[in-house]
Amino acid sequence: MTEPKESAASAGPSNFITDIIDADLASGKHTQVVTRFPPEPNGYLHIGHAKSICLNFGIAQKYPGARCHLRFDDTNPAAEDVEYVDAIERDVRWLGFDYGEHRYFASDYFERLHDFAVELIESGKAYVDSVSDAEVKRLRGSVTEPGTPSPYRDRSVEENLDLFARMRAGEFAEGEHVLRAKIDLASPNMKMRDPAIYRIKKAHHHRTGDRWTIYPLYDFTHCLSDAIEGITHSICTLEFENNRELYDWVLDNVDAPCHPQQIEFARLNLSYTLMSKRKLLQLVTEGHVRGWDDPRMPTLAGLRRRGVTPEAIVAFCDMVGVAKANSLVDVGKLEYCIRNDLNPRAPRVMGVLRPLEVIVESYPEGQVEELDAASFPHDVGKEGSRKVPFSRRLFIEASDFDKDPPKGYYRLSPGAEVRLRYAYVVRCTGVEEDAEGRPVRLRCVHDPATRGAAAPEGRRVKGTIHWVSADHAIDAEVRVYDRLFEVERPEGLEDLNPGSLEVIADAKLEPSVKGSAVGQHFQLERQGYFRVDEDSANGKLVLNRTVTLRDTWQKTQDKLAAEAAPQEPEKRAKATKKQPEAPRKEAPPERLTEAEERERGRLVGLGVEEDGARRLVQVAPALALFDATLAAGGVSGEATAKWIVNELLGRLRDGEVKVTGDGLAALLRLVDAGSLKGPAAKRVLAEMVERGGEPEALVASLGIEEVDADALDGILDEVLAAHPEEVARYREGKKNLIGFFLGQVMRKSGGQADPNAARKRLMTRLEA
Repeated sequence: MTEPKESAASAGPSNFITDIIDADLASGKHTQVVTRFPPEPNGYLHIGHAKSICLNFGIAQKYPGARCHLRFDDTNPAAEDVEYVDAIERDVRWLGFDYGEHRYFASDYFERLHDFAVELIESGKAYVDSVSDAEVKRLRGSVTEPGTPSPYRDRSVEENLDLFARMRAGEFAEGEHVLRAKIDLASPNMKMRDPAIYRIKKAHHHRTGDRWTIYPLYDFTHCLSDAIEGITHSICTLEFENNRELYDWVLDNVDAPCHPQQIEFARLNLSYTLMSKRKLLQLVTEGHVRGWDDPRMPTLAGLRRRGVTPEAIVAFCDMVGVAKANSLVDVGKLEYCIRNDLNPRAPRVMGVLRPLEVIVESYPEGQVEELDAASFPHDVGKEGSRKVPFSRRLFIEASDFDKDPPKGYYRLSPGAEVRLRYAYVVRCTGVEEDAEGRPVRLRCVHDPATRGAAAPEGRRVKGTIHWVSADHAIDAEVRVYDRLFEVERPEGLEDLNPGSLEVIADAKLEPSVKGSAVGQHFQLERQGYFRVDEDSANGKLVLNRTVTLRDTWQKTQDKLAAEAAPQEPEKRAKATKKQPEAPRKEAPPERLTEAEERERGRLVGLGVEEDGARRLVQVAPALALFDATLAAGGVSGEATAKWIVNELLGRLRDGEVKVTGDGLAALLRLVDAGSLKGPAAKRVLAEMVERGGEPEALVASLGIEEVDADALDGILDEVLAAHPEEVARYREGKKNLIGFFLGQVMRKSGGQADPNAARKRLMTRLEA
């Protein structure tokens, strides 16, 4: 029933990159445009990669004679796999793009890359260094201090050539030597302070086997691979802006075939979504999801299995556009594109997810009517109808009945009338309940004069509900997916949404869905859009909810606010903690001054994300604290910025805080060492804000203790013993209670338990 479209691919609207290309073609700088999409085969592609795919392949579609290469940057064999190569190719084709014969691997160029490295050694612009990784980092200096030359920086060309040849021959252990470019140890761009360009790695490569024991690093490989392939415009995301200087240096100092132009654009940051492949891999390997194609994952494989179409993703990428500044895109935009695409293509059916039996006592026993039902919404330009059977025994949604309805409730209740969609008006005459007072069966009567759209004059029935005939219903398992993370800007696994999946084992669907193929889309009326999953077998359908019919987040927020309103402020704050914010329009980023723009570039060079850098440079005390913290040593720019932006920015903007750079650095070192976990670290930081002090002393005064394996087991014993009913419910199938148990453990541990270890141990005990 689904009508496939010819192609999802789109050249997309014009942008600042196409403006550059237009100028290059007009000036004669280039006569043909060649771009590339260069993923690393160490994971599955995600929605962020889709933006880059649409941009690079879209440019190739836009210009006559242009092409886009698919190139795998396979220089780290320890993390790569053929599975990832196959998945990436599959995803690019699924989006509707064709690279033809232009599929390449960086490993195709290993010999040439090696020769370029030798060329740098021979010209005195590269040397073999023999200090440890830690010493290399120390000697590189800081943002305020230049680097210090390695004792091996002035080795002779002959000695460097000999050592590099022996590195290739496999004589040395990993980490014993590294080949570094000799550039400028005083450069303000840390990327230029003698970066490593080759390292020893004794791992089996999925294409070259064990032929190589040295592998080039990304910045060296990337630009030279572009040059070898004749790329004209090397398009990458903003985090590589500072890499451009090194990119150009490498190409200028070897005999490269050409010099591609690097252009940066803003990466896709999506609310309630993680884009880190490392963290996505952690979700998979630790069992938080079922795999890379779990429908909750932002991977293209996961989105495809959930039921998102390539057309919807391409439309979303076109809507987001190509910008120069990073921003957070509301996930509601993606959901809008999904609904907009599925509305005209997904046929309507009726399905009851949580069945409540209804006996229409006035309807003749044994009689069955075939009623006409619209197959598509009236406004999508498609005609057609389907037949749905109506009989004496029906199922309706349990939520469509309330024995004590609130004001404004227009569904079924004792003595009330409601219209059954496409069928009759019925009135509830009786309710059968179980021992706990829950309704298990309703008794109703119908009005034969109200079949279809008919209604007697003067009668006004406000509610319409869906239903299925019980004797004709198809059994189905329905997987109701929600957002994988419950906060707008998730940091890691601690922000997982415990209710991201609900499995409904005994849903009932109308018989028209019988025999539906895997991949078929449906709009379950009043429920949302669904797709038939690959797990369907032996006549049992499994449906994945792709997206709701409309956004329910605002309704959730309104309900929470109403419930919290009469409470004390402390309780209200607790009730709304970590609840998702309502989608809102993004304000355009505030324009930076020239000085702020320079500072922003410096921070990005220190590993700070673009959005965080913009926010830091606009608050002078925050920027000063950032620099003071880095100057204290032992911390990264990325981690420092995140803590300041997420925990301190408002306080620094509004007034004085008592946190010093030395104190914050000491706190972050404790976090990095694993001796202080995130929630406990935030408690310590709150104390430092108010009264200053050293974090080690505050840890002691707050009674925060490290939770080792034995202590964690004791906490687990207490939590499980205190909640026997929840344990039983979990073992009966209520798996989302894992979040409840984890919360109890974290509270009892004062925030010091490792959430990943706690989750694993909890699941082991609960599954026992």
